[in-house]
Amino acid sequence: MKQKRYTEEQIVRILREIDGGASVAETCRKHGVTSVTVGRWREKYAGMSASDLVRLKELEVENRRLKRIIADQALDMAILKEVAEGKW
Repeated sequence: MKQKRYTEEQIVRILREIDGGASVAETCRKHGVTSVTVGRWREKYAGMSASDLVRLKELEVENRRLKRIIADQALDMAILKEVAEGKW
């Protein structure tokens, strides 16, 4: 079976549809997802709006960038330690 991928905006829209009074089973059938998937989405996206999703994406990008900077600095420090000890 082909796995469908939904954007965060689509997921929030589906969750709002369920919160608006539609039954979970009916909504799951309509969008081709399982109730377990909807549960996972609720854990991750509960109460989020579109602006919150934009902010979350920005924070994830910034976090990746900062982790890369830290990794580069750790590598530079390791190289400098080896040079200082004369192991090259």
